[in-house]
Amino acid sequence: MNSADLGRRVGVPSTALFTDQYELTMVQAALKAGTADRRSVFEAFTRRLPEGRRYGVVAGIGRVLDAVENFHFDDEMLTFLREQNVVDGPTLAWLADYRFSGDIWGYPEGEVYFPGSPILRVEGSFAECVLLETVILSILNHDSAIAAAASRMSAAAGGRGLIEMGARRTHELSAVASARAAYIGGFNTTSDLAAGFRYNIPTVGTSAHAFTLLHDTERDAFRAQVDSLGRGTTLLVDTYDVTEAVRTAVEVAGTELGAVRIDSGDLLLVAHRVRQQLDELGATETKIVVTSDLDEYAIASLAAAPVDAYGVGTQLVTGSGQPTCSMVYKLVARAGSADPAEPLRPVAKKSLGAKSSVGGRKWAARRLDEHGIAEAEVIGTGAVPAELADRQLLVELVKGGEVVAREPLDAARERHIAARAGLPMSAVQLSRGEPVIPTEYM
Repeated sequence: MNSADLGRRVGVPSTALFTDQYELTMVQAALKAGTADRRSVFEAFTRRLPEGRRYGVVAGIGRVLDAVENFHFDDEMLTFLREQNVVDGPTLAWLADYRFSGDIWGYPEGEVYFPGSPILRVEGSFAECVLLETVILSILNHDSAIAAAASRMSAAAGGRGLIEMGARRTHELSAVASARAAYIGGFNTTSDLAAGFRYNIPTVGTSAHAFTLLHDTERDAFRAQVDSLGRGTTLLVDTYDVTEAVRTAVEVAGTELGAVRIDSGDLLLVAHRVRQQLDELGATETKIVVTSDLDEYAIASLAAAPVDAYGVGTQLVTGSGQPTCSMVYKLVARAGSADPAEPLRPVAKKSLGAKSSVGGRKWAARRLDEHGIAEAEVIGTGAVPAELADRQLLVELVKGGEVVAREPLDAARERHIAARAGLPMSAVQLSRGEPVIPTEYM
């Protein structure tokens, strides 16, 4: 595989302090108790999908792999921990040598998931696994929420283009992660150059209202843009009067004008009027792009409009009302020592509320009906039934501390398209409902 297929490997600082203090204090106590080396299995999963969602989308696995690789404590970090009295001397010495040496299995990026799905399984000593909890959850909860919103918007768009343009609506680093997750979920391009640089996501962008307002007339602004970017550019036509702007745009760029963008007003009505006007002017191939606080419901409402692409910002990068997936990271099995021959014993929190979990090192498979459509997410801790052997979902991601499953982002994007297509048709309905398939335990 050409390394360029994976995007540019931008230097990442250590991720070791992207964690909660109690991860380190647990390590200190376990080291003192002699239990830190006990062989352990942790799993990341969610007990329920966000309200109204019929399926989840796995995103962030590639970023998790980067985070695990970069999880180490440098001298400056160790000095900080010592000065703040976070942990004691022996623990600092242990942290100084920390590198994850275990195994990680998980759902591949782009796959769909359901309540209880063991999205990530981390195996190693208790100490080395527990340290990764916070950074793993912060990545998976954020990226999977964005990917799920993107998937819903992609389904609503029905094959029309989708532009991610939410960088100005979130933290600058979250914007890059959001663009990556949105691409997995079905978006075609991003306006964020950092995301394009790092992940090879196609980038787009032309001009804002400020560019039109800069010039003495709208015609001058259009002429400047066309002279610089060519007739195939996209002209923003709602700064003043849309009808006049469309006429001027075609006069300046000719019928070869690439596209016009509408950013305000009644988008359904305006799009129909603009399409009619463009056709009457002979610009029958000129596309129409609409923006303006869109979400999946607004996109669905424009299905009958002559729109060619949607630009989505705020609602996308905030998960369209569901900014997290409520994933948790729980110890599900452990041995009594570091001896690989010692059997693992299932462990689980018991609770009277909704926070109980199922112990045991799990496998997952998706059972299909006679038409090849998913009918259940099957999760078990024993032997995998023969009829599900070729439907298992977890793949090996890290072996002995070494990443073994990096892939191009397009592979995750294509996987999601296939995974969503393999769900019952009701999965893409925007009406609220339960998970589109049940979770069954064996």
